[in-house]
Amino acid sequence: MRSADPLPLFAGEVALRRLAISDLSTFQAYRHDEVLGQYQGWSAMSDAEALDFLSEMNTATLLRPGLWSQVGIAAADSLRLIGDVGLLLGADGTRAEVGFTLARSAQGRGLATLAVREAIALVFQLSAARQILAATDARNIPSIRLLERVGMHRVESRAVVFRGEACVEYSYAISREHDA
Repeated sequence: MRSADPLPLFAGEVALRRLAISDLSTFQAYRHDEVLGQYQGWSAMSDAEALDFLSEMNTATLLRPGLWSQVGIAAADSLRLIGDVGLLLGADGTRAEVGFTLARSAQGRGLATLAVREAIALVFQLSAARQILAATDARNIPSIRLLERVGMHRVESRAVVFRGEACVEYSYAISREHDA
């Protein structure tokens, strides 16, 4: 049925794969981590909502214009979920956006860098997008460093209000011409 599905994809120690309902406890553990979620655009959800979300993402068509797709980041050797990558293809198909979350227990080993680099390559492979964007809070130094490691460049800095707090948001971009 999904014979053309590009997932799973392996990149060194990580794999991008479909989220599954069997990921519920792991997904909920990192999605309920308040420290991890402080700069994220998502909010923690109930187990019932998470099950619905995981089930939907398990079969969702990747890169549907105007809709986010969430892909699991897993350890390559076990396919155990360690985080996820969000991908949004713009309605006109010329731009995409990427966001990422990695459980704190898996951070500091370059795994998110591998996953985001692979996600960028996947977007350019599967779509006509000319540019991929990412946004992060200026205080989120690890995310800034990751975005720069994968070849993204800061294109904008703006004052925003996020969760009721004034902050500065940086926007990053990478173009198709760049060797992601």
